[in-house]
Amino acid sequence: MTRPGSDSSDSGAGAEPGGGFEAVWARAAGVEGWLSEGQARLLHHRASGLPPGAVVVEIGSFRGRSTIVLASAAPVGAEVVAIDPHAGGDRGPREIAPEAARGQADLAAFEANLAAAGVADRVRHVRLPSAEAGAAVNGGIDLLYVDGAHRFAPARFDLAGWGGRVRPGGTMLVHDAFSSVGVTLALLTTTFTGAGWRYAGRHRSLAEFERVRLTLGERLADALRQAAQLPWFLRNLAVKALIAARLAPVARLLGHRGGHWPY
Repeated sequence: MTRPGSDSSDSGAGAEPGGGFEAVWARAAGVEGWLSEGQARLLHHRASGLPPGAVVVEIGSFRGRSTIVLASAAPVGAEVVAIDPHAGGDRGPREIAPEAARGQADLAAFEANLAAAGVADRVRHVRLPSAEAGAAVNGGIDLLYVDGAHRFAPARFDLAGWGGRVRPGGTMLVHDAFSSVGVTLALLTTTFTGAGWRYAGRHRSLAEFERVRLTLGERLADALRQAAQLPWFLRNLAVKALIAARLAPVARLLGHRGGHWPY
């Protein structure tokens, strides 16, 4: 998989400890990863709007692109926890199995990138799988960013287990939503059917959910809004199949540009 470029989106927030979004993105854009510029802007906007002392949890840090954005935007006094085992697995569609050397390289790059961006002292790294890291975070979560293993079981655990710890009024942002099969199936069995989340929309594959209690009628309307994303999901599956078959130029017929997988 080739690494992504950037795109544009709506405007973000104003001044905060790490600088405005453009300054933050200038530090994060060169870090290897799949978070687009528009998606990073949304993370930045949500993190910068948190109150002092808020808790931000990231599941899946890879080499630190999203971590830099979150840590730069979060207010002074916020706790930013990055959970990633850096075991060299679940890095992409062809890199599922753990590989120690690859994991160590990712960890070294992660630490170096955070230091270069000036946010190393604002992040607490938990080098554990998300299923084993629950005790590392005390209490509720104000902002949860989920970009961990994309297989169904671990993705569902992150959405149900960690998502269940998001405080009322809090936000959960899910990467590769309506793009990855495992993540999409996990959403269909959690946010799609549950009463505790309102779907707030998406920027490409970054979906946003608000922690609120919905009535039965609101739940039905919300489920329909999520179901309306499924044609885009099917389009992404077709694009991935074409790229895997080395028919990337044909994917242009579906509006896809470049040789990378849709994200």
